[in-house]
Amino acid sequence: MTHESGTLGPDAVRGMFDRIAPVYDVMNRVMTAGLDQRWRKLAVSLVVWPGDRVLDACCGTGDLAVAAERRGGRVVGLDFSERMLQRARTKSGTIEWVRGDALALPFEEGGFDAATVGFGVRNLMDLDAGLREAARVLRPGARFVILELSMPSWQPLRGLYLFYFRHLLPSVGRLISSHSNAYTWLPESVLAFPEPPALAERMSKAGFRDVSWSSLVGGICAIHVGTRA
Repeated sequence: MTHESGTLGPDAVRGMFDRIAPVYDVMNRVMTAGLDQRWRKLAVSLVVWPGDRVLDACCGTGDLAVAAERRGGRVVGLDFSERMLQRARTKSGTIEWVRGDALALPFEEGGFDAATVGFGVRNLMDLDAGLREAARVLRPGARFVILELSMPSWQPLRGLYLFYFRHLLPSVGRLISSHSNAYTWLPESVLAFPEPPALAERMSKAGFRDVSWSSLVGGICAIHVGTRA
């Protein structure tokens, strides 16, 4: 089975995240030079208001869900990796942590006021199905934000970024995580993922209006925001 965003199927992706869960936060800080937490805070500030019921899909170890809670949201965090959720539970006892599939969300239609995904849609077997599921569980007028790695379009930054991703990051990943392919697969999945304009178009087709996006740090990361039609 091939993964839409690389070469891994869902069971392999789940197993990979289970194995790297203990070092996932450390690697995020290393990969982004500590910027990932700032990006998460910015992402939730665009869509979460106090009192909102918020879904953080593909929540991983829970950093984005915690950021949404600090904004005043009543947060549900969902992930398919139990070991990731074990880490998330240590960060908040008031967030509802749910093990589940972002392609078949175990929630009613229109039950959320906002939804967030941080560095997660790239791992979905069917991106368009995941976007439609996010739209399904949001009420009309609710807000949705995607925070995801992207490829810079400007040279020489793109070349430097590719060198870092393809040569330096896998070595650092193996050193810290002792996982042979997790951080080799990461650049492959980023390269295979839709460019920001294409992702915005797919969000529109999935049921979101007024979709906009912005690049961060020269295009190494992008934030997409849309409103449930």
